[in-house]
Parts: sequence; C-alpha cells; structure tokens
Amino acid sequence: MEDMRYLTFALGKGRLAKKALELFEQIGITCEEMKDKDTRKLIFVNEELKLRFFLAKGPDVPTYVEYGAADIGIVGKDTILEEGRNIYEVLDLGFGKCRMCICGPEEARDLLQHHELIRVATKYPHIAKDYFYNKKHQTVEIIKLNGSIELAPIVGLSEVICDIVETGSTLRENGLTVLEEVCPLSARMVVNQVSMKMENERITKLISDLKNVIKTERNAVQ
Repeated sequence: MEDMRYLTFALGKGRLAKKALELFEQIGITCEEMKDKDTRKLIFVNEELKLRFFLAKGPDVPTYVEYGAADIGIVGKDTILEEGRNIYEVLDLGFGKCRMCICGPEEARDLLQHHELIRVATKYPHIAKDYFYNKKHQTVEIIKLNGSIELAPIVGLSEVICDIVETGSTLRENGLTVLEEVCPLSARMVVNQVSMKMENERITKLISDLKNVIKTERNAVQ
C-alpha cells in the first residue's frame, strides 16, 4: 500500500458530488473530511485507500480528467457532450436523470418540421449545433446564453431553445413546451485515458463494484 499512488477524483459541485459520495460509501469508499460544511480545504484525502477528491465546476471536470489532473471524474452527460474532451466514459451512474430538449411555443413546431432557418438560444452551443446540423440537417443560428434560457423565445430573441428539462414545470409556467428530444442525460463516470492503462486493475474494480451497487438499487426499485 505504501508504494501505491493516489487515485484522484474530480467531482462536479453540488448534487452530483453529494450523490456520488453516497454511492461511493456503499462500496466502502469514504471521505469524512468532505462532510465538514465549514472546511476551506480544496483537496480531501482518504489516506488508508490512497484516494484524493476535489470539487470542481461541472464544465471543468472533463478538462481536469483529460489533462490527468484527475484520474476519474463524475459529471453530467450534458457536460461531456458539450466539452468534447478526449476521455473515456465508463459508467452511467443512474442518478441526475433528465433530458436535453428543443423547447419553445407550440407554434414553433412547424418551423422545426419544415426545417426553417430559425434562431436557437442555448447554454450548450456544441450540442445544439450537432443536433441541428448533423442529425436534423437543419441550418439554424445558434445564440449562446448563460442565464434563464426560457426568456429567449418569450422576448423574441429566438424561436426555440435547446436546454435541459427535468420536470418541465418552468416551461409550462412560461407558455413553452418540449418540441423535440435531443438525448437522455444522467451522471456519468469518466476516466483519463492514461490512467485507465496505468491503474487498470484499481479502476476496473471500482467500476465493477459500482455497477453491482447500481444494479442492486435498480432491482430494488423494480
């Protein structure tokens, strides 16, 4: 154990990190330091298991993993698709489920069906571009926004939006609806390509243990 190098995890801040740690605890991986709400620490360590954890903003997780600053990352599928990094996606963790959708007022449905040149507002320009250009073969103008995307069609900035939908209640409250589904989303585990070779045994065991827990949970729900 003395010669073993640390395996480093980059966890997407917020709900993803919390759910991931709960999942890890079920396979015997704990990090008590991370439970201290008042801590100013940036790196959290489990010395016994030679594991290190740090929290990062979602879009940064694939970057840390690609460049080897983290061996393993926990991040949403939306971020993986948007960032397009050279990393291995190894496991669907089964939580944080939602959908990437094209949404707008009902009257925008015809514009999508007839492949009209329309404007699409989104936080996810790469996902939107891939969907419209490569899957639908529809030319659109993509407008990148950072705030409340639902506002764009209401004030006339765009005809539709490409955004994450969980319950759809915000859409309904603002007179918008899901017009097309782009893809399902959930939390995923990603691995650095070199780490997968160098630490294959440890990482493969980790993936296998997590798969068993996820499978057990899924069966319990059914």
